[in-house]
Amino acid sequence: MQPKIFSLVKIGNIELNDFPLLLAPMEDVSDPPFRALCKEQGADVVYTEFISSEGLIRNASKSRKKLDIYEKERPVGIQIFGANLESMLRTVEIVEQSKPDIIDINFGCPVKKVVSKGAGAGILKDIDLMVSLTDAMVKHTNLPITVKTRLGWDTDSIKIVEVAERLQDVGCAAISIHGRTRAQMYKGEADWAPIAKVKNNSRMHIPVFGNGDVNTPERAVEMRDNYGLDGAMIGRASIGNPWFFKQVKHFIETGEHLPEITIADRVEMAKRHLQMEIDWKESEIVGVMETRRHYTNYFKGIPHFKEYRLKMVTSDSAQDVFDTFDEVLQKFA
Repeated sequence: MQPKIFSLVKIGNIELNDFPLLLAPMEDVSDPPFRALCKEQGADVVYTEFISSEGLIRNASKSRKKLDIYEKERPVGIQIFGANLESMLRTVEIVEQSKPDIIDINFGCPVKKVVSKGAGAGILKDIDLMVSLTDAMVKHTNLPITVKTRLGWDTDSIKIVEVAERLQDVGCAAISIHGRTRAQMYKGEADWAPIAKVKNNSRMHIPVFGNGDVNTPERAVEMRDNYGLDGAMIGRASIGNPWFFKQVKHFIETGEHLPEITIADRVEMAKRHLQMEIDWKESEIVGVMETRRHYTNYFKGIPHFKEYRLKMVTSDSAQDVFDTFDEVLQKFA
């Protein structure tokens, strides 16, 4: 495959640089504090956690809280999921009040409680509904509507080239494709070849972003140069590692890796993250709990670290966690 000629990438009227890096929507991960840190470290577009349309129209507090946006995050997309047309249209109206730059539809979440309602990846069993929902939502707002999906329900039902074309034809402004089927969940390796077929379809003109297993700078370059995609959506590689976006960009520009993140920088970032989480949640205990999932990666590769990680993930006191950070700095820096 010949490398593509790179040019400006646009989502609606939003102009992005060549091969933009997008922070994937991840439940209990991509909240405003983490999105802000990733943006600061080079993410070009960030997406919220996915939000239930039914939860929003019922005014569920957890769903409403996910609509929070910091100005410094922009451009930011709010991602919603659902399978009921009326609910999804009402949700668009609610989401517009938060003034996001993009509304993204989740047609890819493989989790059983979502799929069982025909939403997320569940809608891959009904492509006509997938297209008609997108069509209606595009017509219901002036904001760009984008879609995140998977290759198909299983290996026997992969029609992603046709699906992407149909979504584009009803006004979808960009598509992000995870290189696994729903049946795979997160197992095995992501297959980017079908995503490249979408991009190489001569009828496609909207951006096509790849997702799944972009876990090193080299893999990002491979997605760009070998598969010709317009950008990469980064998920699990960014958890506890907001620097990943900067690392990828540096490698793309220079072919070299940035120096390893210092212990002092890791501690400083973890401290900032925890404090931002506490401030946003307006609760010490919730902020402490929400940040725990990041600590393994914040301090990945440090030998004999188990004792300190255990303190971080079991303490309910923010001060205890901050004290542990200081211990780490004194012992390992």
